[in-house]
Amino acid sequence: MLTPDTLPSFQSALAEQGVDGWLLFDFRGINPIAKELLRIEGMATRRVFGWVPARGTPVAFTHAIEQGPWQHWPSAWHREIYSSWKSLESLIARYIGKQRVAMEYSPGDAVPYLDRIPAGVIEMVRAAGGDVVSSGELVSRFYAVWSAQDIASHERAAEAIAAIAREAMAFAGRRAHAGHAIAEHELMRWILDQFHSRGLSTDHGPNVSAGENAANPHYEPSASHPRAIRSGEILLIDLWAREDGGVYADQTWMASVGEPSGEARKIWQTVREARDRAIGLVRDAAARGDVLRGADVDDAARSVIVERGFGSYFTHRTGHSIDARDLHGSGPHLDNLETREERLLIPGVGFSIEPGIYMPGKIGMRTEVNVFLRPGEAVVTPRSYQTELIEV
Repeated sequence: MLTPDTLPSFQSALAEQGVDGWLLFDFRGINPIAKELLRIEGMATRRVFGWVPARGTPVAFTHAIEQGPWQHWPSAWHREIYSSWKSLESLIARYIGKQRVAMEYSPGDAVPYLDRIPAGVIEMVRAAGGDVVSSGELVSRFYAVWSAQDIASHERAAEAIAAIAREAMAFAGRRAHAGHAIAEHELMRWILDQFHSRGLSTDHGPNVSAGENAANPHYEPSASHPRAIRSGEILLIDLWAREDGGVYADQTWMASVGEPSGEARKIWQTVREARDRAIGLVRDAAARGDVLRGADVDDAARSVIVERGFGSYFTHRTGHSIDARDLHGSGPHLDNLETREERLLIPGVGFSIEPGIYMPGKIGMRTEVNVFLRPGEAVVTPRSYQTELIEV
């Protein structure tokens, strides 16, 4: 968050980025990054601006009838009050005009998770003479990074859901072989009960997919369309959860109920190798002190699947940002397919690595781990991630 104590770090980063300041904007919650960094609380129904210059004192542009949401704005910092659109535009021209301004803007909508500013606001700043550039690297550094408490919470959640996934697969296998196959939605409910018993929660899911359903990456089990998990099938479990106020852990585990087919083994080996190539690339770069783009890691994982002849069946990015607030966060993603992720994987950020192969109506497989970066180190969670197709 932006405070008097963190302001020097913000201004140092702005100078490094070669911008004159960061213009944080929100309107009715469309930009959670600005709302969080400015610590806006309470009723805020008018446009909110916070100008953080590379040198000097920050300035808040606040509407006359909404001073309450700015209760955390330091009294030593400037506060300009506007009421009319003319007065607002005059303030923009006075403080921002003819400067290079970072905003939550992604040219060409290359990264939708970053593209938070309406086109009209961009036009208003440009009309005042401002040169608007992306704040992408600033968002990674000041919004997406994990604290030591975030890391500890994530690691606990990661170990817990890994254990739950293994137990769930074994349970499904026992039921299938005993002739009392459990349905996908019933196993989903069982997993949710396990989350609750271990102090974890989730926003939705998990995804429990058997047989051909695993070929749908966003499949959701349903009691209205029950589907039994039977012997001879591939089982995919994608589960994500967190402690109260903690950072999500997000994993996908694969099993075969009985002996897998040769095709299933080949597909598993392919997605595992793709995942491990991405992990190796990230680990090696961290150890050397090099910095990768999210797109670089996507390219590395995808190349394995293409080499094995399954390229057309890998239809999503290799991984998504996980930040301290959201499972699909606002930091850099591992993506050069769906979006053009040019942002850097800097120490402090976390993300998933989850390549998959999906053959519609037939079979689907994905393997997923999480990674967070420390200086000189890329840490993979859970500690013991899946290396072989589990047979239950």
